[in-house]
Amino acid sequence: MRNTFTKEERLCAKKRIDTLFKSGSSFVLYPFRIVFILEKNKQTENILPCQSILSVSKRRFKRAVDRNAIKRMMRESYRLQKSNDLIPFLLKHNVTLYLAIQYVGKQILAYDVFHTAMNKMLKKLQDECADAYLEQGN
Repeated sequence: MRNTFTKEERLCAKKRIDTLFKSGSSFVLYPFRIVFILEKNKQTENILPCQSILSVSKRRFKRAVDRNAIKRMMRESYRLQKSNDLIPFLLKHNVTLYLAIQYVGKQILAYDVFHTAMNKMLKKLQDECADAYLEQGN
């Protein structure tokens, strides 16, 4: 599997984003806050297993340069690690994950800290998805 983060993998639909923040489950694993929803796939067509959105608060980071640098590091660490455990789990169980990753830290961290935090977050997200999947009775 290629480590990409294409336009199709990004969550852009306004209705889906609204649904995600209104009725999604969430948890905080510093420096990230994660909001997610699992949906069972009805057909086995070419549906992406995961769509995500990355955001950094304008209130905490006034300068766009800082927000963009943080988003760039988040995007890179997510892109490199998502296919390790999360994507195979979603494909195996035929579900789609809609995901919002928000940066809640108060300062810009080094890339290696982002990388390890993203790894921990994805492992916890997989556990949460497994719990949610079992609750759906599938």
